[in-house]
Amino acid sequence: MLHAPEVLTGAQRTAWERDGFFRIDGFAEPDVGARMEAEVVRLARAAAAHEEVEGALVLPEQQADMAEVAEPEDRLSKIFLLARRSPFREFVTDPRLTAVVAELVGTDDLDCFLSQFIFKNPGAWGQPWHQDSYYFPFDPPRPVVGVWLAVTEATLDNGCLHVLSGSHREPVHEHEPDRRDGANYGYVEIVDHDMAGSEPVLMAPGDLLVFDSHLMHRSTDNRSAARRAAMVFHLAAAGTHDRTLELRGYTVNDWMAARRADEIGP
Repeated sequence: MLHAPEVLTGAQRTAWERDGFFRIDGFAEPDVGARMEAEVVRLARAAAAHEEVEGALVLPEQQADMAEVAEPEDRLSKIFLLARRSPFREFVTDPRLTAVVAELVGTDDLDCFLSQFIFKNPGAWGQPWHQDSYYFPFDPPRPVVGVWLAVTEATLDNGCLHVLSGSHREPVHEHEPDRRDGANYGYVEIVDHDMAGSEPVLMAPGDLLVFDSHLMHRSTDNRSAARRAAMVFHLAAAGTHDRTLELRGYTVNDWMAARRADEIGP
């Protein structure tokens, strides 16, 4: 049950229903993302030194030509399992954010189950067309909402996201393993759908993309000389049954309370 007043604008609600996503420009001050990046760089260097990283999962890029770089963070793809630590917890439990997601999910009892910092360093390949719900064998399967915070600028040169408007109305399509030699672990791609009409999502630091888990999206290669960094969280109703570990034998999910109805003031 949703008790909070509606927070979405009419334009946002229309875009959500029609397109499966909307953006909130300037949602966070750029220094919010900068603090996140500083923390994951600390974790990357700790992992490289075989020090304790307090449960975080640090994944390198698989491309052979990215093995020899100056700093440990320059060869990373993603770091998972961040939501319980600062400054990530403060962001994903911020009432400004959770009120938006709660309205889309339809409940104030909301959990964050997935958190990942995406590095996209210079030379990194993009992730092929996919739907996030392919990775989420949940009961109920929907709604699941992703929030993508631009930590750095996202441009055509550095590998911004591309989305296919309206594809959130599609079922989860078959996904095939990424066929590129050296593709990152877990990368899959949709090969049975026409992606004509897709559009890039250009973002500035602090902009937020809110998107449905069925939305088809991809990123392109980073052809620039700088990192394209982003922080991504996924949220769903508390009590959702997650079968990922049962069906796949592994999980990077960690269900954490992000919002509760009994903690919201009148």
